[in-house]
Amino acid sequence: MKTPDQILGKSANGLPQPRWTSRTSTGEREVRESGSGYGDNARDQNSIPDQTKTLVNMIFARFMAIYGYKYKSCYETDDELRIAKREWALSLRGYGERELVAAVNRCKETLAWMPTISEFLGILRDIGGDFGLPSTRDAYQEACFHADQPMEHDWSHPAVYHAGRSTGWFELRSEDEAQVFPRFAYQYETLCRRVRQGEELELPVPVAIENKQDSTLARFMLAFAEQHGLEESEACSLLFYLTLPKGSKVRQRLQAQAQARLEQIHPGLKLPDKPGSLPA
Repeated sequence: MKTPDQILGKSANGLPQPRWTSRTSTGEREVRESGSGYGDNARDQNSIPDQTKTLVNMIFARFMAIYGYKYKSCYETDDELRIAKREWALSLRGYGERELVAAVNRCKETLAWMPTISEFLGILRDIGGDFGLPSTRDAYQEACFHADQPMEHDWSHPAVYHAGRSTGWFELRSEDEAQVFPRFAYQYETLCRRVRQGEELELPVPVAIENKQDSTLARFMLAFAEQHGLEESEACSLLFYLTLPKGSKVRQRLQAQAQARLEQIHPGLKLPDKPGSLPA
């Protein structure tokens, strides 16, 4: 009698051989066959690497062996299974076989039912298989909290910094979450895929403001700090509104906030409306 491993034809890494994958693939052929079942065009489908399609098929084959009837109860039709595999493939682009095998093994040990995509991604992060990348929500909060002085923050991952810069530090500070979070999430998730595919992101080398001798605004900020006994970083933070478009509502709001902070340090001292002569 054959053993279960022989029946499934498992390889040394614990995943079934490709011949035991479902005939419901994640490839282009199914997009043509399913019509409106996906709601996507062929170009979107091509964005899923063949390796990812193969890995997702093998993951589902292992789930079928692990969860039995529980697995079968999740998908009543071939169309449901096809769409589910495509969503998994879109979510797992860039992950390697080692990380995915480890996550499936964790599912087998800890979950009585087949995981959802979000649960599986959480397991990947928990076992360190997500390249140190924080979740999209955590990355967004970190970017918002440090959008005022991004060069002074010790970022949890360079992808968070680059996503914040691409979204716009000004937008992260001034716009409502409903408007800016989707843009940040798109930038961040794109960067995450690049990281998982092996690209290394670097943080820029901070440039000290005192080296910007040709910057009138920088010299003004340093002079303001010296005249009033402030830390240079504090003065730059207070005068940040001067870098924004004159007359904009955001500039006016930030200037008012900075003025309130300054009153606690130097009561009666008024912030300038533009760079120039220092206030008394």
